Amino acid sequence: MSKQGSKEERELVNKLWDAGFAAMRAPASGGATKRPLPDVLAGNGSLYLAIEVKSTRLEHIYIDNEKIENLIKFSEIFNAKPYIGAKFIRKPWRFIKLEDLHITRNKNYRVNLDLAFSKGLDFDEVIEVSTQTKLL
Repeated sequence: MSKQGSKEERELVNKLWDAGFAAMRAPASGGATKRPLPDVLAGNGSLYLAIEVKSTRLEHIYIDNEKIENLIKFSEIFNAKPYIGAKFIRKPWRFIKLEDLHITRNKNYRVNLDLAFSKGLDFDEVIEVSTQTKLL
């Protein structure tokens, strides 16, 4: 993982701690193990989150099918809510539910700015502090 991605993961972990969650970066995420680990794992005793973190300076993010399958597998075992944590540089965090991801021709996944900000949740929504009404 790039230094930029690690920086974004640390930022998210700190935000989660500040919001009352225990949170950690999975030490072997990103292909260092065959286990299906998310980038960030967090919980507060009633809500558990498994987050695959992606950051970019561009307007779109691509995610390999295997990463999504592993996130689903881990989340089912751990009983966590799976999200893609998208950090478009100089924009606020967005959290995308897996069913809202765009599937590419190669059976991988894509998130762009429009999808992230139309269907994605903000930080308070993902930690279930507030909910916004999404216009579809």
